Amino acid sequence: MAKGYLIDMDGVIYRGSQLIPGAERFINQLLQDDIPFLFLTNNSQRTRLDVATKLQRMGMHVSEKHIFTCAMATARFLASQKPGGTAYVIGEGGLTQAMHTNGYAIVDHDPDYVVVGEGRSFNMEQIEQAVRLVAGGAKLIATNMDPNCPTQHGLRPGCGAIVAMIETATGAQAFSVGKPSPIMMRQARKELNLRTDEITMIGDTMSTDILGGVQMGYHTVLVLSGGTSRDDLPDFAYQPGLIVESIGELCEKQTSHSVETVAA
Repeated sequence: MAKGYLIDMDGVIYRGSQLIPGAERFINQLLQDDIPFLFLTNNSQRTRLDVATKLQRMGMHVSEKHIFTCAMATARFLASQKPGGTAYVIGEGGLTQAMHTNGYAIVDHDPDYVVVGEGRSFNMEQIEQAVRLVAGGAKLIATNMDPNCPTQHGLRPGCGAIVAMIETATGAQAFSVGKPSPIMMRQARKELNLRTDEITMIGDTMSTDILGGVQMGYHTVLVLSGGTSRDDLPDFAYQPGLIVESIGELCEKQTSHSVETVAA
């Protein structure tokens, strides 16, 4: 029986600046029933406070403790591998804060790691410096390998596209910590203090949310309100445990079943 939820955001909870119908009701039900959950995001730009504030302004009564980002997962992983290390970082505030919180100094020369996140502020000088550092022996880390990010104006290059330039120039392969990596998926489960069979992953993307959940042995729910359609499903060797049109449909299922048993 599922006891807690890992929930993707973009395409599941909202599109652009608009909540998906039923999302607020679903989250409020989890809060009311004291069911643990985390919003799981491959966006390393924002801090967990920034993400929580965005959701609060959309009407959700959530806090920082409900947010788990790939920047947090990456920084925690590096701290476990080399405590007190150093990193050259291409990324924005959410990533740099996570690195500092986990005891990492951000440097321009002789780093242990080159860590790449997504964002709008990177430039070719940073890419060139990263290439030189990786060629000099620094290990290449990606917060995620998403090739693009959806915005209200359309797609923009994601972390995977940015890190691909460094990979191609150096011949090095980045180690990715974000979804669907079991590192992030396992960290999130431990954050909820639940067993594997007590977790349900809700997402809109087969190659990250659902793949990560399947690999970890979690219950999985695919919502069709984001990046995946029913026509896409035959292309995948793995399938979600449950398919719904949107998170609002999960609310409807609560009328006859407890939310804890929806994906069990």
